[in-house]
Amino acid sequence: MARALPSAHATGGDLAIWEQVRAALRAESGERNFETWLAPLAFLGCDEGEVHVAAPSAFLADWVANHFAERLRHHWAQRRAGVRQVTVSVRSDPAHAAPSGTPVAAPRPLAAVPAPAMAVPGLSLPIESRYTFQSFVVGKSNELAYNAAQAVAEPGAPGFNPLFLHGTTGLGKTHLMHAIGNAYLARQPDARVVYMSAEKFMVEFLAALRAKEAISFKQKLRSVDLLMIDDVQFIAGKESTQEEFFHTMNEIISAGKRLVITADRSPQNLEGIEQRILSRMAWGLVADINPADYELRLNILHAKVEAMPQQVAVPDDVIEFLARKITANVRELEGALNRVVAYAALVNAPVTQEFARERLADLLRAHERKLTIDDIQRKVAEHYKLKMADLLSARRAREVARPRQVAMYLAKKLTPRSLPEIGRRFGGRDHTTVMHAVKRIEELRAVDRELDGDVMMLTRLLDG
Repeated sequence: MARALPSAHATGGDLAIWEQVRAALRAESGERNFETWLAPLAFLGCDEGEVHVAAPSAFLADWVANHFAERLRHHWAQRRAGVRQVTVSVRSDPAHAAPSGTPVAAPRPLAAVPAPAMAVPGLSLPIESRYTFQSFVVGKSNELAYNAAQAVAEPGAPGFNPLFLHGTTGLGKTHLMHAIGNAYLARQPDARVVYMSAEKFMVEFLAALRAKEAISFKQKLRSVDLLMIDDVQFIAGKESTQEEFFHTMNEIISAGKRLVITADRSPQNLEGIEQRILSRMAWGLVADINPADYELRLNILHAKVEAMPQQVAVPDDVIEFLARKITANVRELEGALNRVVAYAALVNAPVTQEFARERLADLLRAHERKLTIDDIQRKVAEHYKLKMADLLSARRAREVARPRQVAMYLAKKLTPRSLPEIGRRFGGRDHTTVMHAVKRIEELRAVDRELDGDVMMLTRLLDG
């Protein structure tokens, strides 16, 4: 982690080494990575085997500490005997990038519960107080966007501007924008903050033109401290709106104010938007938000369940089931959980995997791959170390009959196939045999813990 440091004196010899280290890192990491992450660093000095460098923001300091500190140490150790580590601090005034100076303490942390955010009335959409950094679940797919959003909300001049967040719908772009607004206003209650969709930007601008109040609209918008524009792809093909948007961007950035933009695609993939706007949007930091992986989906659901009133218990196996099955986006995932819990509360029923499957049948059909009886037979045979021919044979020995019943049970529960069709696929058996197998496994699951565990494990494997 980045931290505040005591002062360190930068000698002429060390400054020469610093320039050598910078040149080595530029060649090693590439021009773009160097300019984004390493060029803003200031060398403070070296004492007792510890090299001190400073970054203009806590976000940049943390990123360098986590991703480049070892390379920095390696290059320093090659050129100066006794160097054991590199420590990255935060400068309070990033405008001064001189190679010497004493860093001050890092910016004070955000309060655990931010005050309700008040944006510029009449111009801004409401900033939702429930969307905070604390309620945002972080994983590999959104870590960069999350850290960058926190950096934008920090006091002092931003280390990059604008911040461009992109990703498909329902992945958390809007949540992060509200979180930025909440955090920024919690630290600077008198700041002027505007959050608006690109559509609202267009509507307000055209209304101002019709009312001959365009100058007033421009002055209001360009006087804000933090401007956040959501879904910028909406202005594609709208020339007059793009013209005004470009000038607003320039004014905000030139004045050192903060600008955050979101879209469903990266700048280079946006069509129908002028090149000068795309270039300006890519000038700062572009951070993508990818679809959540299984681990992140699981963490999101656990966090959601913990925040719910404890009226309905949601077992871990149901949370795992939802995390495996609902993969499109976070919004849909949370909606599925809300739907199951609400219905269970209404009918006073326990939440089980079977209950969730029934309640979400329409949603699951859109997500599920087509599970076949062959898939089930192969997985059951593999689990019980049998041959496929054994499951389809007439053998009635228990070591074959019980796995066969489990496979029939799973075929009934996990596929839309009828009882007669399932019977035919198990060696031409009658549908009553399948009915008996399903009933028998249901009875045994209630009393046989080992069998119940087998069924649950097979269900997870097949669902996945």
